[in-house]
Amino acid sequence: MQKPFTDRPGREKERGFSIQQLAKGCTLTTHVWDTSIGRPASGLLVELWRYTPEQGEYVKLKEGRLDDSGRLLHPLLEGETFQKGKYELLYDVQAYFEERGLMQTDAFYSVIPVSFSINREESCHIPLYISPGGYSTYQTS
Repeated sequence: MQKPFTDRPGREKERGFSIQQLAKGCTLTTHVWDTSIGRPASGLLVELWRYTPEQGEYVKLKEGRLDDSGRLLHPLLEGETFQKGKYELLYDVQAYFEERGLMQTDAFYSVIPVSFSINREESCHIPLYISPGGYSTYQTS
């Protein structure tokens, strides 16, 4: 029996990568669910930063907007770009909620930072659940 949602025809075109590609190498991916409306957070801006010890600061590697499924079309890191190190994902939630008219007052959280380390060669997926007043995240592979 086929697992739901994993190998639906055309799904790889939506994401820009397939389940088979993920199995060939380590990747970093994320998705965001807006719990205030019970839907993916499409259009949310996400930035990936990496700490560079030589410079003593974080350097932006990539940015993108989430699609209608709350995911980026391509992994944030893959292949040779997937390296051990300290990283931070920044999610611009204030702009996201303001654009949708979901903010009645100033946002408590303007940007949600998720700092993490990649220490081994194992794919990493970081889901984020957001609402105007809070958020939750965890690591999975």
